[in-house]
Amino acid sequence: MLPLLLAVVLALVQVGLLVRDHVLVVHAAREAARAAAVDPTVETATAAATAATELDPARLHVGITGSRSAGGRLRIAVSYRPKLEVPIVGRLFPEVSIREELTVRVE
Repeated sequence: MLPLLLAVVLALVQVGLLVRDHVLVVHAAREAARAAAVDPTVETATAAATAATELDPARLHVGITGSRSAGGRLRIAVSYRPKLEVPIVGRLFPEVSIREELTVRVE
């Protein structure tokens, strides 16, 4: 009974870490959108998203599409591939990609 209980607890910890990463991706997307509204470049948005959270920058990707002129709509997409790091149960979860998109108006 103990191994089953331990596996369930470890699975809950892994799910909790994935939820935490999703919240951090949402925050990174908001920060990237704020920065891109003022300076609509991928570099500015990526720097803002990276600085806003402790997510691994090598696994974080920021993309920008849309009009970059003043008054135009700009779509920011932030995706992150979290590391499944909990022992034993981490390997049971499929590779996941967390994605968040926001649209802002360029100032």
